[in-house]
Amino acid sequence: MNSLPPLARRLGTGDAVVIGLGSMIGAGVFAAFSPAAQAAGSGLLIGLGVAAVVAYCNATSSAQLAAAYPESGGTYVYGRKQLGEWPGFLAGWGFVVGKTASSAAMAMTFAAYAAPPGWERPVAIAAVVLLVAVNYRGVTRTAALARIIVGAVLAALAVSVAAVWAGGPAGGTAGPWGGGVLSHGWYGILQSAGLLFFAFAGYARIATLGEEVKDPRRTIPRAILAALAIAAVVYAAVAVTVLAALGPDAVASTPAPLAGAVAAGGWSWAVPVVRVGAALASLGALLALIAGLGRTSLAMAREGDLPRWLAAVHPTYRVPHRAELAVGAAVCVIIAFADLRGAIGFSSFGVLLYYLVANLSALTQRGADRRYPRFLQVLGAAACVVLVATLPPGAVLAGLAMFAIGFGYRAARLRRRS
Repeated sequence: MNSLPPLARRLGTGDAVVIGLGSMIGAGVFAAFSPAAQAAGSGLLIGLGVAAVVAYCNATSSAQLAAAYPESGGTYVYGRKQLGEWPGFLAGWGFVVGKTASSAAMAMTFAAYAAPPGWERPVAIAAVVLLVAVNYRGVTRTAALARIIVGAVLAALAVSVAAVWAGGPAGGTAGPWGGGVLSHGWYGILQSAGLLFFAFAGYARIATLGEEVKDPRRTIPRAILAALAIAAVVYAAVAVTVLAALGPDAVASTPAPLAGAVAAGGWSWAVPVVRVGAALASLGALLALIAGLGRTSLAMAREGDLPRWLAAVHPTYRVPHRAELAVGAAVCVIIAFADLRGAIGFSSFGVLLYYLVANLSALTQRGADRRYPRFLQVLGAAACVVLVATLPPGAVLAGLAMFAIGFGYRAARLRRRS
């Protein structure tokens, strides 16, 4: 492993924050509140708070680990270092397989907004090819494009929120608190938290880029928490806005609640702004996903948990070019042939296990490596288990099958090696 070339440290704090924001403020901000309202009604506001607390616990674990191990790979590396090879492998496998499916779903979300009817799959594949090409040219190109996309998405969200409040939202007769925040019970609130948590999960992308960040022990923890704080404020503003404009029942019944809220306001001309913002947000999340998948695949290939030829680093651009090309090819194949309706739940299962391993890894750290109280890691790990219990049974079964395949793959590889 020592003979393999490292990646170049080119990202500052601002770059890392933008990449994290691009991962979090993705297409979910335009659509995630609908299923959350179905689960909890206006109680989704409590669910959003729960999701933010869980995300904070997981973020502090990721920040503490990334400061100690500033390498590419994120929790795959942390799990191997702190818990052993198998926990690390399961975290990496869950991330790579789950997020590859999620990338395909994100590309299709972009195409749903940007492509004419019948052209969704070709446009989604073209978007993947374009973003792989950007990532291939170096991490600074990735950060530069992320700045443009995040700035445009935040501007679109600001216009959308202003359009709603300019029209004096009333939410029908219900208002944002229609039916009471506990009308769907605590199970519904926890289910909404599980759905909304994944809107925050992009801060892990900062940790997976640990080998390319300047002064990582200082930069990564600051960037993770800053990106999470900004995303939480944005999500809270959008949640209150759509509930105030439509009421919880209408939010639950529309697949695009923010667009519906803007249409109900006084600035009807702003509806296309929501559509453009959603398309760009999908691209931003996809850009960060491809970058994170490439780095985690690189780390797994270095250890032999994926084919070692994926560990190559481009001599000029200093990126894991083979890993990124392989990820892009896999995403394009999924887009071309797969039904993506179950991708979100499938991905959610893998991400929750990923963060469970992160919390348990941070819990075992000692001495100078400790930055945050242990109760945050205990709370984060327990919350990951609880949120898994709220996932639909089909998603749980698909996730278990995914990990069974990974377990069999690694066991067979170890037998061949021995």
